[in-house]
Amino acid sequence: MNSAIRPTVTPEELERILEEIARQILDQGLEGSLAGNPWACGELCVQICPERASAVLDAGACRIGVGYRQSPTLANLGGYIDHTLLKADATLAELDKLCAEALQHSFASVCVNGSHVRRCAEILRGSPVAVCSVIGFPLGAMASEVKAFEARRAIEDGACEIDMVMAVGALKSGAADFVRADIRGVAQTCHARGAKLKVILETCLLTDPEKVLACELAQAAGADFVKTSTGFAKGGATVDDVALMRRAVGPTMGVKASGGVRDAAQAKAMIEAGATRIGASASVAIAKGGTGSGNY
Repeated sequence: MNSAIRPTVTPEELERILEEIARQILDQGLEGSLAGNPWACGELCVQICPERASAVLDAGACRIGVGYRQSPTLANLGGYIDHTLLKADATLAELDKLCAEALQHSFASVCVNGSHVRRCAEILRGSPVAVCSVIGFPLGAMASEVKAFEARRAIEDGACEIDMVMAVGALKSGAADFVRADIRGVAQTCHARGAKLKVILETCLLTDPEKVLACELAQAAGADFVKTSTGFAKGGATVDDVALMRRAVGPTMGVKASGGVRDAAQAKAMIEAGATRIGASASVAIAKGGTGSGNY
C-alpha cells in the first residue's frame, strides 16, 4: 500500500485503544484468569487492522506486541530473555553469533553496548527480536546529559530498549530528587522515540529500603522496567530481590532479573517471583534446559 494514502492512527483512536485496555483490566481484575501466577499478563483484546498497525510502525514504534504471557515453560522461556553480550573484548563474530542465536531461539532481544547497536539492528531488521543497549554502563556515574545523549544515539542506531544504570552513589547519598531527575531525562528521551526504558538498580550495593526507594523513584520518573543488576558488580539477581522489586512497583511495571541467571530452573524461579524479563548471557543453555557459564 502507498504510504501516502495509508490510514493513520489518530490521537482519538489511540485514546480509545488505551481506554479499552484500561476497561478490560478493571473488568477482569489484575488476577483475571491467572490463578497461581499473579505476575503474568492476562489476555486483552483490542482490535486494530493491519493497515493501522503499519501506520503505528511507520510513525516510529519499534514493535507491536499481541497475545498473552503464559506460565514459563522450556518451550516459551526464550521470549522472556534478553540475550546479552557486554564484555569488553566482544568481537564482531561473537556479535553476529549472538544475533543468530536470538533469531534461532526467539529471544526477546539482544542486549549489547552502544557501539554495536547499529550492526545488530541491521542483522535483526524485520525480525521480532529487539535490540537493547546499555546506558551509563556499568557504574551509572555519568552526567545526566551524557546518559540522555547516549540513549538518543542508541535509539537512532536502532535500539528499541534502553537499560540505564541508576546513579547508585547519589541514591545512597540521599539525593532522591537527583536520581529521579536523572532517570526522567532518559525516560523522556526514550519515550519520545518509541523506546522502552529499564533502570538498573545494582541491588547488591543497596539495602532493602534503598531498593524499594529506587523502584519508587524509577516508577515516578516514567521508567518501564526496573532491573536488578549489571552483572559486573559483586552480585547479581536473587529471587528475594525480584520479589521485593515486584512488591515495590506493583503488578503492571516490568521487572528484569539480570546477573547470574545460568539455567532454566533459576530463570523460572525469577519469573515466578515476579520477573517479566531475564537478562542472561547463558541464554542458549537456559533455552535448552542446561546450564551455562553466564559470562557477560
